Amino acid sequence: MHSLTLDLLPRDTFAGLSLHERNDYLQKLAAEFSAKSGRPPFQLDKNALARLRRFYMRRSFADLEPSEANPRVVDSELAAALRRLGETIKASERKEDMAGMLKAELPGPLLREAPANDEQFSLFVPAIYDAALKDDVNLMDIAPFSIAKNRRATVIRYELNDSIITVDGSAEHGLATVFDYDIFLHMVSYLAEETRRYRIDESKGLRPSLPPRAYCPSASHILKFCRRSSGGKQYKSLEAALDRLAGTRVKIVPLYGGKRREVVNVPLIDKYRVVSSTANGHIDHVEINIPTWVYDSVVREKGTPQILTLNPDYFLITLGLGRVVYRLARRAAGRTEARYSIGEIHKRSGSPQALPQFTQMLKQLVAHSKMFPFPDYDLDFIDGQRGQLLRMRFRGEGAHSSKETSGALSFAI
Repeated sequence: MHSLTLDLLPRDTFAGLSLHERNDYLQKLAAEFSAKSGRPPFQLDKNALARLRRFYMRRSFADLEPSEANPRVVDSELAAALRRLGETIKASERKEDMAGMLKAELPGPLLREAPANDEQFSLFVPAIYDAALKDDVNLMDIAPFSIAKNRRATVIRYELNDSIITVDGSAEHGLATVFDYDIFLHMVSYLAEETRRYRIDESKGLRPSLPPRAYCPSASHILKFCRRSSGGKQYKSLEAALDRLAGTRVKIVPLYGGKRREVVNVPLIDKYRVVSSTANGHIDHVEINIPTWVYDSVVREKGTPQILTLNPDYFLITLGLGRVVYRLARRAAGRTEARYSIGEIHKRSGSPQALPQFTQMLKQLVAHSKMFPFPDYDLDFIDGQRGQLLRMRFRGEGAHSSKETSGALSFAI
């Protein structure tokens, strides 16, 4: 964004335009910004135009006359110098600020760019899996993590029909984030692949050993799996992510009349240890103990393990909310469609935002998906009996026709 150069009118010139002329100028500015940033053309609505007009006309310190900024400045040469400095600051800051405002108002990509050498990803990772939690409760029904990137220490509480689920982090490290959860997916996918090989050898009459309960990936292997770059910052953040994952626990308390009778309290990962470090002090190899509930659901599960494959582009989704929506769609819609009320998505996301702010963010996500497709699913809003529903329709190969989606899952408050 810093390389974008916009040719802006001076604020005084903009102020002299009529309302129609200001809107026309801002539409042209948005078109210029879209072209330079690789976005498709987009028509600003009246609310966006009003926000941009107010922002364009705002006054900063650099807009003030020297006498307004400091009444004691009486030297004419100093006043002239301050005026020139103010004009320079004003021109540079307004260009950068307007670019930021346009970025916020115009639809942007939902996926980040894949890292270098990502073309080898399909050869490197056989499949990506998420795992079930316990019985009919699935981790994909809720968010067992914080959807924000910032540290969160508060407990997340989910009240479902037959149970109450709480997600709690350690006092020192806080809750695992949705981006930390990528490491959990790496663990489950590794175990699923080892189990697949075990089953193949077993079917051949061999006597293979069960997959180990601990695995020792390299940091570069984890980053490659999660489709992240291999910069120093990524290596540095890896240990902090492991600390949050090891300290995050999911507790299920069954309600009267539910199918479950036992209280379950499980971690996302068991203990880990750094096996080796690089010369810079970053993790090189790490040993992660796989929790019993994960191991049993994948390795000891009779028949087909309770795991679901994910699109590799899941890792490129930049918004935590976007990842939550994808997981809900993958779990509930499959190859058909699913519908959730906004309130239900808010509840299942664990978001600390108030419902109005959450609704605005969700609607922005859906609007952006119209120009920048969401992995596997088309998103739109439809009217329900008690408000709008988010409809998630599978669009990939093998998608069922509209007549076959009459039994699509619907969740509404």
